[in-house]
Amino acid sequence: MKEHLNSLYIKRTQKDYSLSLKLQIVKEIESEECTITNCRKRYGIQSHATVLNWLRKYGNFDWENQRHSFIIQYYVIFFL
Repeated sequence: MKEHLNSLYIKRTQKDYSLSLKLQIVKEIESEECTITNCRKRYGIQSHATVLNWLRKYGNFDWENQRHSFIIQYYVIFFL
């Protein structure tokens, strides 16, 4: 039984992605050519968080002020 379970297990390995690939994926997502999920499937990236980290690191979006602007929009929509 244990051998059967071991044969079904696929070990995940950490991959190193080139900077050019990271920048290409960030560009495609920011230009809305594809979604994060579509890019992950296209390029074989396992983790959603990996792509989000690249967007934060290499993208043009202002991540620090995202929450602040969201709170202001929420306030304007629901309380005014």
